Amino acid sequence: MTELSKVSVTALKGIGEAMAEKLTKVGLENLQDVLFHLPLRYQDRTRVVPIGALRPGQDAVIEGVVSGADVAMGKRRSLLVRLGDGTGSLSLRFYHFSNAQKEALKRGTHLRCYGEARPGASGLEIYHPEYRALTGDEPVPVEQTLTPIYPTTEGLTQARLRQLSQQALAMLGPRSLPDWLPPELAKEHQLAPLDQAIRYLHHPPPDADLEELAVGHHWAQHRLAFEELLTHQLSQARLRDSLRALRAPALPKAKRLPAQYLANLGFTPTGAQQRVGKEIAYDLSQREPMLRLVQGDVGAGKTVVAAMAALQALEAGYQVALMAPTEILAEQHFITFKRWLEPLGIEVAWLAGKLKGKARASALEQIAGGAPMVVGTHALFQDEVKFAKLALVIIDEQHRFGVQQRLALRQKGVGGRMCPHQLIMTATPIPRTLAMSAYADLDTSVLDELPPGRTPVNTVLVADSRRIEVIERVRAACAEGRQAYWVCTLIEESEELTCQAAETTFEELTSALGELRVGLIHGRMKPAEKAEIMALFKAGELQLLVATTVIEVGVDVPNSSLMIIENPERLGLAQLHQLRGRVGRGSAVSHCVLLYHPPLSQIGRERLGIMRETNDGFVIAEKDLQLRGPGEMLGTRQTGLLQFKVADLMRDADLLPAVRDAAQSLLSQWPAHVDPLLERWLRHGQQYGQV
Repeated sequence: MTELSKVSVTALKGIGEAMAEKLTKVGLENLQDVLFHLPLRYQDRTRVVPIGALRPGQDAVIEGVVSGADVAMGKRRSLLVRLGDGTGSLSLRFYHFSNAQKEALKRGTHLRCYGEARPGASGLEIYHPEYRALTGDEPVPVEQTLTPIYPTTEGLTQARLRQLSQQALAMLGPRSLPDWLPPELAKEHQLAPLDQAIRYLHHPPPDADLEELAVGHHWAQHRLAFEELLTHQLSQARLRDSLRALRAPALPKAKRLPAQYLANLGFTPTGAQQRVGKEIAYDLSQREPMLRLVQGDVGAGKTVVAAMAALQALEAGYQVALMAPTEILAEQHFITFKRWLEPLGIEVAWLAGKLKGKARASALEQIAGGAPMVVGTHALFQDEVKFAKLALVIIDEQHRFGVQQRLALRQKGVGGRMCPHQLIMTATPIPRTLAMSAYADLDTSVLDELPPGRTPVNTVLVADSRRIEVIERVRAACAEGRQAYWVCTLIEESEELTCQAAETTFEELTSALGELRVGLIHGRMKPAEKAEIMALFKAGELQLLVATTVIEVGVDVPNSSLMIIENPERLGLAQLHQLRGRVGRGSAVSHCVLLYHPPLSQIGRERLGIMRETNDGFVIAEKDLQLRGPGEMLGTRQTGLLQFKVADLMRDADLLPAVRDAAQSLLSQWPAHVDPLLERWLRHGQQYGQV
């Protein structure tokens, strides 16, 4: 029997070139793809529900006799058909209808309908139901299984997808769809056979537990989620092995530069900084590339740890590259490292996408010529950037960079042969479940101590109807010699409108607070303008800074003790936590006002309540993950990483330890099964270790 992965969709009845092209758009190229294209949910058309038993919001099949059909004139003209079955009656409402349709739905017609019952002007109503007239005495059979609803795309109907899966299922058997989980593993983890799980999910029987299927706790979903998570682990292990197999320069522990640096720093690193510093120093001294993620809550002092790592490479005579996701953050790192390293006689170079012409050519020449410390944005990834002796890459805010971009760094190492060590830092604490899966290719260190002198931020929720009071609060704080931020958040995902809103707010606050010096910073300004405003704010020349979320990460002004965030309900918790971390960096008690626009949804209230209750980034991250899902949290919605078909990291978190064990067993005992699994689940996803 031919394997379904080798049979093209064009082998199915009714699939011509045009349809095959549409199917390719949703990743369906062969029959295995069709079978793994699983329903999102199900409709129960297996029984007729008495009208009297219908609940609002229920999808159901009903039967009844038409007692009247009238055109109702409201805001929009509609056809209203009354239908009764002896247990009760309801209305069918059609906004798009023809005269012929109205004639066909005359009094006395016997109908079977399917749709969602909703409360309407005349009791329960079904809008635009699917319906058919019943004639004669023959009972019309109902469906034998639950009706699947598939993920689709333009030009692909549910009927067509059902028909395709029907044909593919007819060819499904243990031989045509090999089960790559060895029987020993399946037995150990109590997993059902693959073909049974697939068959069940395309056609659940009438007695299937719809609730269980809806929340993803059914044994058939469990079987597929396990295999998908297992494949993800294998892909990460493959990636890690391919990087580990490369050589990296072994950097001896530095003696001279760190001692000088710490003497100039003016404070002693925390115990956590010293512990993580040792872990990194050990990794750097090895011949295989370091792949380490340093997580630290806002203000835990990751930059000091990064500087210590950089000094180890610099003292050994190599180059270090530090990359940040935004120009403003990269520029801050540039200023910080210049301040720290120039007194030690180390040159710091700068490269960003905005550098053009001669300035860019000169920066590229400087880097190729061996400038020891290079700071920049993603621009450092570009092909034309050539390093002389790159031994360490420090990436700040990793969740903005994809796995592919991490891999691209391999070519940048010493002479293209050596792979640079990678140190990845994030101030977005990543919940353990997510780290186990999303960053399985990295070792993790956690900075779990805040430097002395930090004060927790007091967070309050205020409705925007009290805006005038909040403005007065800003006036009072600045009169006491403090500084404040006023953050304008995204308006419907439009950067342009957000910048306009920031400009309007700036004008409003400048006129309301005439005696204060107010600055404005947003994403549409030139980097030099932004840097100038930030420098003025940092120096205390400006008392209030109106900004968009460009100040989310890494801006350090210890004298600022008040932050107002407008429309906080539009941001993720991790982002709110990042913003709030801009205050509370000095010894004064700091406040964060979340100025929301009522009414808040249930989830909105819950999310903002979490911000008020805790300053712990890890607690916030766990909640954020539950409420928003992993793709959004890791900034990977765009890159396709972690867009699972069946698995869900929050729901299936309890499977991860078993999945990791199973991945180890497969790699050591059944290595031949790894490639087919990667091919099955990740063919359209990220590349796995082959670059």
